[in-house]
Amino acid sequence: MDGNNREFLKRLLETFRVEAEEHIRAISAGLMDLEKNPGEDEFTVLIETIFREAHSLKGAARSVDLKEIEAVCQPLEGAFSALKRGEITLSPALFDLFHRAINVITQLISSPREKRTTGEKSKTRELISRLAELSRGAETKITSEEPPRVIEPPAPEPVMEAYSAGESSDGTAPQAADERITMETVRIPTARLDPILLQAEEMILIKMAAGQRVIELKEIDHALASLKDSSEKWKEQGPGVMGRGVDTVWKEISLSTLQDKLTAVTRVAEQDFRTISRMVEEHLESMKQLLMLPASALTEVFPKMVRDLARDQGKEAELVIIGAEIEIDKRILEELKDPLIHLLRNCIDHGIKKPEERILLNKKAKGTISIDFRIKDGRQLEILVSDDGEGIDEKKVHDVAIKSGYLSRETSGSLEQRKIIPLIFASGITTSPMITDISGRGLGLAIVREKAEKLGGTVSVETHSGRGTAFRLAMPLTLATFSGVLVRTDEYVFVLPTLNVERAVIINREEIGTVENRETINLDGHIISLVRLCDVLELPAVKSKTTESISAVVIKYGDSSIAFQVDEVLEEHQVLVKGLGRQLVRVRNIAGATVLGTGRVVPVLNVPDLLKSALKTSAPARIEETGQLKTVKPINILVAEDSITARTLIKNILETAGYRITTAVDGMDAFIRARSGEFDLVVSDVDMPRMNGFELAAKIRNDKKLADLPVVLVTALESREDREHGIEAGANAYIVKSSFDQSNLLEVVKRLL
Repeated sequence: MDGNNREFLKRLLETFRVEAEEHIRAISAGLMDLEKNPGEDEFTVLIETIFREAHSLKGAARSVDLKEIEAVCQPLEGAFSALKRGEITLSPALFDLFHRAINVITQLISSPREKRTTGEKSKTRELISRLAELSRGAETKITSEEPPRVIEPPAPEPVMEAYSAGESSDGTAPQAADERITMETVRIPTARLDPILLQAEEMILIKMAAGQRVIELKEIDHALASLKDSSEKWKEQGPGVMGRGVDTVWKEISLSTLQDKLTAVTRVAEQDFRTISRMVEEHLESMKQLLMLPASALTEVFPKMVRDLARDQGKEAELVIIGAEIEIDKRILEELKDPLIHLLRNCIDHGIKKPEERILLNKKAKGTISIDFRIKDGRQLEILVSDDGEGIDEKKVHDVAIKSGYLSRETSGSLEQRKIIPLIFASGITTSPMITDISGRGLGLAIVREKAEKLGGTVSVETHSGRGTAFRLAMPLTLATFSGVLVRTDEYVFVLPTLNVERAVIINREEIGTVENRETINLDGHIISLVRLCDVLELPAVKSKTTESISAVVIKYGDSSIAFQVDEVLEEHQVLVKGLGRQLVRVRNIAGATVLGTGRVVPVLNVPDLLKSALKTSAPARIEETGQLKTVKPINILVAEDSITARTLIKNILETAGYRITTAVDGMDAFIRARSGEFDLVVSDVDMPRMNGFELAAKIRNDKKLADLPVVLVTALESREDREHGIEAGANAYIVKSSFDQSNLLEVVKRLL
């Protein structure tokens, strides 16, 4: 195949992918609506819609010779045809089968045939067989013995990549090349293109006007040059000649004439500036509109994700989305994907209980999770993610925070709930009893906060015992430009986001107080810390003239406010923020830079970083010198595995990471060694002779000496029942061998030690 044909085929497959994902979204949405038991008329419409979408998808796959996708769509279309004829009836198990079919089709779109395993191909053939029986109108023995697995589908362009059900080794959603919101192509209504075309045409007039200004300025420059040449000649010919020359020249060109020309050009230039400013603002606004997408572009796959994750844990949950029509900057949507996925998973993992538990608490068997998009003050986006679960257990958060070192036992007793609950956003804080492929690493909510701060926003949480939890994200609607306040400290100028500037104040020095060795000021009855911006940014100290009053800017972020002393508050500007490039991806306290009208490059300060640095700067210094080297106690880990290959692999991974390893050939051997030795953690297989991993974990928990010893189970058993069995046995983490990798194991071990 020559290059032109290959390129054509590539474009054709990309076109198919976009079309296929539209059909998949429509089928998934239809299935979710069918599960809500609609009325007869709506039921008929939904069945017809799904039937047509499956038929269209089959035809599109056939046109690009994707036979496997066509093979799944054919019986799927037939099954819905049988539903239309009333030959089969819907059931929970049948819904599971249909969702599995959609997951398989999605996987087939994203994974080339040669990359699929023999097991995957076998499951696809089995699925086609079951769908074929349905298409013949047979009520097959459909069961739910295989819970729905959450598959990583590709990105519906230009909307978003499919959801991620698990975490990578660092707790983030997997970031494979085809798992991000790509949006390289955007469908744009022609109504939005018309204003841009008109603005482009108007720019021709500006181009002509700018050319005319150049001609006029050249004429003035030429006149001045002539005057300069005449002046030089007068000087050479002597004072008498010079006087006569002046009379002659000023009759032709006088200073007043030049002044009149300059005044006229200046006036027209000012008018041109106003016109250009208006056009630039209108053009910028029109371009922003091109990059605005409805929130539904992000949320379309979330209902199915919530359903699949809930079913995978033996729960029932429904997702309600409000305000999906609100338009948001595409770049904001891209960054919102991971935070919202983590929040939804948090609601399912920690908030929503199993149906039987909810019924005992006088709640509906099916839990409700909602995402509510709102616009505040016309410029700020607020997203509320809530559930009707049990709320956050304050005592668990309190205990985990002490164990993780975020709180000391001496000070934790006096903390109010509003200060304890936000600790869930700290890295490593989790109330999950066990680490699994779904949750338990304590990184999800830390990632949510990190992403919100990156977008110049905030995240907060409200919880009510027995009623549920709500997470509130606040951030700008667009990233293009923002208002900033220019401040000066010494000879340095910085920009602070106006969104975070609560107020600018002038304070008399006698009003500055001291609390616990920290400078403070009283504003409207509230005591807040006062720090010098130059100290926080670690700028060179410069002696300045002492004055009776100082200038300060009060910065607010979330529930925290700190006053930063500066030499001068200059003015507010509309600024365009630029990144610092790949060489400076992450600079503490700096979010980016902007260029002022004078051409000066000014850093834009990172408010979350600034507050963290300010707290460190204002904290009283404590210096302890013992003069002795601190000895580090080696960490001992016991590995129980009957397979010599697996045992050697795990031993080498952990030893390379610096741990001291002892091995055991089965559960009984491991328990004897644990009783006789001193270990910090146990890593165990499950399926072993004499005593399996579940039994080993249970015996360790029931032994007074070993009760607090962390246990990690590494096993090929990946069903929900097996994970629950591990929790009941007392394991702290459960790693499935199918998703096992070195970094995953090390991250879990580090988390538990």
